Amino acid sequence: MGDSREPSGSTVPLLIACALGIEKFALRAGDRGGAAGDVTVLRTGMGPVNAGRAVRAACRTGPLAEAAVVASGFCAGLAPGMHPGDLVVVEEVRLGGSPTACTHTELLVEAVARAAPGRTVHTGPLTGVDHVVRGDERARLLGTGAIAADMESAATLSSALEAGPRPVAAVRVVVDAPEHELVRIGTLRGGISAFRVLRAVMPAFFEWHRSLLLPRR
Repeated sequence: MGDSREPSGSTVPLLIACALGIEKFALRAGDRGGAAGDVTVLRTGMGPVNAGRAVRAACRTGPLAEAAVVASGFCAGLAPGMHPGDLVVVEEVRLGGSPTACTHTELLVEAVARAAPGRTVHTGPLTGVDHVVRGDERARLLGTGAIAADMESAATLSSALEAGPRPVAAVRVVVDAPEHELVRIGTLRGGISAFRVLRAVMPAFFEWHRSLLLPRR
């Protein structure tokens, strides 16, 4: 399990990693008010290999060597009753049976709920996959205890911790779920607005980041 010790200085930057251009656009369009220090939104490309490679390169040296890291973007909901536009604040990510715990999840849940009022916020484990999850595979993954799946979060956080101890977190917006399976990415232009939901949660990331700089009692 990853070491999630808090950084020691007020200048520690925040790295937000996502896979898709539309995710990066939403995150960069989010309210930047209240950010504590430098914020970088990194598009890694799709899949665990690309995510791991990009995050390791970003975190090994230079200004992001001690950055707090958030994995964000869209995900597949696994549990019945989840809907597109719901939010998932991840407690731990799992990749190949190896879990990585997220940092100060309880604070992030509260911050996300304030940033996106009226949206359902789920908490629980997220499992890493290397393909789009469809049909009966959702039930199989749900049976492992995970409530959501995506291709990048687990690789993002584990790779960040390989580069050095740091706080890590993952927040995802559900784009499809058991009763609302996504047929094609264009479906996002329909009844839900996952883009707006993703953009809305940026202040929650900043609140979480600021909290890491406060002394713990």
